[in-house]
Amino acid sequence: MQLELRHLEAVCRIADAGSLGRAAVRLGVSQPGLSAQLRRIERAAGGELFFRGREGVRPTPLGEFVLSRARRVLGEMDALAAGARAAAPHPSLRLGCILLVLVDGLIEQLEPVMAGREIAVSLEHSVTTLTRMLGAGRYDAIVYGEVNDHEVPLPEGTLARTLIPKEPFCVRMSATHRLADRPLISLADLAGETWMTLVEDDDGGPEALVDACAKAGFTPALRYRIADRKMHYDLIASGRAISLSQPTAPPAEGTVLRPLDGEPINGRIRLAWNRAAVPARDADLLYRAAALAYLANVGHNAFHRTWWEARTELHPVLDPVPHPHPHPDGDR
Repeated sequence: MQLELRHLEAVCRIADAGSLGRAAVRLGVSQPGLSAQLRRIERAAGGELFFRGREGVRPTPLGEFVLSRARRVLGEMDALAAGARAAAPHPSLRLGCILLVLVDGLIEQLEPVMAGREIAVSLEHSVTTLTRMLGAGRYDAIVYGEVNDHEVPLPEGTLARTLIPKEPFCVRMSATHRLADRPLISLADLAGETWMTLVEDDDGGPEALVDACAKAGFTPALRYRIADRKMHYDLIASGRAISLSQPTAPPAEGTVLRPLDGEPINGRIRLAWNRAAVPARDADLLYRAAALAYLANVGHNAFHRTWWEARTELHPVLDPVPHPHPHPDGDR
């Protein structure tokens, strides 16, 4: 087997994450699959690249050598991609997102205001991956979340704008759950339940859940991590787990969504973009489209609509659609 760029990226992700488990989540693959891939990479490289231990992994001398060369190669490829894109007469808009509810309607909102532009939207399961790819020029803009006090560090050369300053997370449970008829759920009443592990592990969500449950007097039992929404909802409907959810999430057969008493876990939704690749006008259009996509989902749940309408200070500012301004460098 010959080493390929995807192999070099996997090695770098493992080193950055410090463990195969965390790297697997950020790469969107299973841990056994990543372990098998690493063994194949090590055979091609001629030796072990990482020392394995209880606390994670760390590079061997050979691993340090491969990592230094891999980062250089990947950096050159990123520079090549960015340079080619800058030379293109009509570049597409490359948007990276985590699995937020508003993503479903985002393209629909973008198409009318960016008619004629190719729009590529990709989903990632790691905010770290989003920001790294934004900094490397692989994404022009990203839409991501932060939970409670967590702040995602952004790469140099980017600008950011908060879309939704606060939304209180809810709990999704089976419609036959013992608490399903309650209009408001106390977190303490969920002790002993099996929780779905959050898909994103680097936006502050897992820490916020564990901390909130600790304050409620218990440690959550985290068992499943499922990115596919239908499988996620089917598991909950069967009564095998409960999960945190955005309050704008749509109904799902066999499940109910309930607010948590005291709003112990809150999210923010933010937009960041590469200022060299996204003109101010396009950033405004992207913000407006994301805001409209969010607002289209507010009515999914009556309790959130009531909460939202009472907090106008949180509403996104929707300025008129910006018009293009002639510029000798092509609106850049």
